[in-house]
Amino acid sequence: MKVAIFAESFLPHVNGVTNSILRTLEHLRLRGEEAVVIAPAGSLVNELSGRAVPRRYQGFKVVTVPSVPLAMYPEVRLSTASVHRIRKILVNEQVDVVHLASPFLLGSKAMRAAQELGLPTVAVYQTEVPAYAARYKFPWLAERLWDHVRSIHNAADLTLVPSSFSYQQLESLGIERLKIFRRGVDTAQFAPHRRNEAFRKAIGPNSERLIGYVGRLSADKQVEDLKVLSSLPGTRLVVVGSGPMAQELKAALPDAHFTGFLSGARLAEVMASLDVFVHPGESETFCQTIQEAMACAVPVVAVGRGGPLDLVDSSRTGWLYEPKALHELAYRVSDLVYDEAKRSAFAAAALESVRDRSWQRIGDELLEHYDFVRSLVASRSA
Repeated sequence: MKVAIFAESFLPHVNGVTNSILRTLEHLRLRGEEAVVIAPAGSLVNELSGRAVPRRYQGFKVVTVPSVPLAMYPEVRLSTASVHRIRKILVNEQVDVVHLASPFLLGSKAMRAAQELGLPTVAVYQTEVPAYAARYKFPWLAERLWDHVRSIHNAADLTLVPSSFSYQQLESLGIERLKIFRRGVDTAQFAPHRRNEAFRKAIGPNSERLIGYVGRLSADKQVEDLKVLSSLPGTRLVVVGSGPMAQELKAALPDAHFTGFLSGARLAEVMASLDVFVHPGESETFCQTIQEAMACAVPVVAVGRGGPLDLVDSSRTGWLYEPKALHELAYRVSDLVYDEAKRSAFAAAALESVRDRSWQRIGDELLEHYDFVRSLVASRSA
């Protein structure tokens, strides 16, 4: 089986969608399948500076198509490829199934090309793009964006959603052929033994409790909401990530420690060194960093909307708070920060809750979904 994975974003830009694609490619390689990635080309500046989109990953070819930068977030590239160009790529690569990762612009063109060729399609819903409209001051666009989402996913042979909230959300839009498809977590990389006491002493020299956020520094993540935690005595906020709001957030959170973008073992060390993990973003379809914090035995306080509803068992592995109720965010964080026994109990429960969420099991589920759509399309053609 050869899979064409259409990526709205890909390396070197790292986000939740990119990470999921990388895991999928790793599993396809493990199982002896074939793949090709189609992604927007990077900027000329990145090409010249050695940060180009890689030509191969895990031995699989990466094909780039023309793109332009998103005005307010130039790291994000928007594909301008035509349906004709994408159809030609699919024919040349002789693919058996089309995987649309968080489809929107490139994904919509790829969907049309796949339909014209009679290829089976799996669309993976990962980004609540219409919710960004209000965050980026274009609320009038939200309805049109939802129409676009509906059009793409109703054309797919199968749409995989990461959470029960997303399932209900898309079902309410009239989108059919939905299945829940969660994410795995690397419990070898993200683990309690990664805790780094030297890092804790450097950031909290007076034995401060460390409250941490990991993710993009962009408007949709609502990191500025964490300002409500600045009044908690004996604590220090740690912000891990990069993005267009980095400087603005540093000004808004002057006492916080900003690490910049981290990955690999260093990211795991910092996450395992936290006492409480926080995530204020209301538009998360899943929120992988919550699972990673839990795998490090760090309890979580997250907004009670979207993916966190499935991940956080409130009053056992962490706390959920009502959207926009920032006083409750501060209260829930202080409840764990100042109660060591409760924090330890929540941490142990959080770790136990993610023990069986291996990427290998998730990858095998995805292969089953590929087989399902292939047989579905074959039966229609018979």
